[in-house]
Amino acid sequence: MSQEVKTGKILSPTTPWTDRAVPSIHVPDEQEVYKSTFTEPTIECPECHSLVTRTAMSFNAYVCPQCDEHLRMKARERLTWFFDQVDNELGQEFKAKDPLKFVDSKAYPDRMSEAQAKTGETEALVVMQGTLKNVSMIACAFEFDFMGGSMGTVVGDRFVQAAERAIQSKQALICFAASGGARMQEGMLSLMQMARTSAAIQRMKEAGLPYIVVLTHPVYGGVTASLAMLGDVHIAEPKAMIGFAGKRVIEQTVREKLEEPFQRAEYLLDHGVIDQIVHRHALRDTVYRIVTKLMNLP
Repeated sequence: MSQEVKTGKILSPTTPWTDRAVPSIHVPDEQEVYKSTFTEPTIECPECHSLVTRTAMSFNAYVCPQCDEHLRMKARERLTWFFDQVDNELGQEFKAKDPLKFVDSKAYPDRMSEAQAKTGETEALVVMQGTLKNVSMIACAFEFDFMGGSMGTVVGDRFVQAAERAIQSKQALICFAASGGARMQEGMLSLMQMARTSAAIQRMKEAGLPYIVVLTHPVYGGVTASLAMLGDVHIAEPKAMIGFAGKRVIEQTVREKLEEPFQRAEYLLDHGVIDQIVHRHALRDTVYRIVTKLMNLP
């Protein structure tokens, strides 16, 4: 209904603007609640601090699209990204126990329960068998968020089983290492896994099967002193921290300041500790070429 009909007053085109009706303006009630729109969770890059959606980061293999920083990947997500097809998962039957009844600020079973709830994994090592570009192989990856990727008896059991399965099926074994070292809550039983995993790797070498290690960020302690440095080929991701003792521990021991890039992958490459540094986007192709070359595959 026009304003003229409402007021009963006919307005001509020459009517002064002061006589014309003022349009009504809706003033929202102070108590009116506005629904917030859904926004996708974002991940902040620790290097350039840019915010990237979780979906975009996942599609980019957790490499920052702004500065190319390699962010940490979950073990299960890394393996499903690495394989074109996953055939089965190994080692789920192994469960951790508490033989030492170890208690620090918390009991060991409580720490295990917290780590399982946080990561959704039962242990710090995930093992899968699958195919990469039609080549069957076995790969294992450390979950660093599970008690720092520490190596306990179950980690040793799963790794040894992976090596034995590789020998039985005559396949290569790939290890994505990311760990703080041996698990102190299991004491000497944890340190024994260094010898067990080393013996399993030696059996693979005697069988003529390749064992390739991909060093991600970070790798330290007993894992570095055993399975992480016994590969036929050692690949590292850019800027990964790799060593036995931590940088701060060394500084306190030698009483000297260690500048960058000490213990970085680039530093280790210059000093002959590792064979090459590979960008994550080229990692699948690189591993595939190495495996086919070492196994004389087409």
